[in-house]
Amino acid sequence: MKLLKLSLLAAVGALALTSAAQAADRPLGATFNVGAATDYVFRGFSQTDENPQIFGGADISFGGIGYAGVWASNVDFGDGTDAEVDVYAGVKPTLGPVTFDLGVLYYGYIDDGSDWDYWEFKAAGSVPVGPGSLGGAIYYTPDATGFSNTDGWYFEVNGAVTIPDTKFSLSAGLGRQIYDEDYTDYTVWNLGAGYAINDTLGVDIRYWGTDGEDPLGSLAGDRVVAGFKAVF
Repeated sequence: MKLLKLSLLAAVGALALTSAAQAADRPLGATFNVGAATDYVFRGFSQTDENPQIFGGADISFGGIGYAGVWASNVDFGDGTDAEVDVYAGVKPTLGPVTFDLGVLYYGYIDDGSDWDYWEFKAAGSVPVGPGSLGGAIYYTPDATGFSNTDGWYFEVNGAVTIPDTKFSLSAGLGRQIYDEDYTDYTVWNLGAGYAINDTLGVDIRYWGTDGEDPLGSLAGDRVVAGFKAVF
């Protein structure tokens, strides 16, 4: 299970960070989110042993530039770890056409003493391109889970586009996870489509793939995940 968690390097997840961005776009206020998915996949690896996910969170914005939030989900690492509870904060300054997202995240786990908790730092940016956007992000942890005082890095490029005159959107990402330790680095990719049912509820269907090796079986295999999320 140590090897599995090293591969996972579980973070908040795309859905939680999306709600944080929505909160930060408001002058001042709070948002709440709840949802479910057929699997909890992050960076190509299932974190629920290929079982369904239920999650929820809350975000608050400060002056339209700063944000903070908390998010929780069930997990299953096969070692008595039952839930993930994350806390994060950051700022979203703009410079010309670029919107930056500079943040810090703490990942906590309700477990039987496995001690998976760790910090991660994020630097990201995005630019509008027609009806969509292009972006990139770097995540860094000085204490990769399972490696005491070992650095871990995750690099990603991503893009999203809204299909004009519809409620559909497309998005994709390509990332690379590396460690300052003798452990297998890997590449991960995803491609999905979303549909906005209304201003509150949306659904997403996404394909995940990775060249990572999972020591416990199929948790790193190609998969399609369907989910929904409500933000209010």
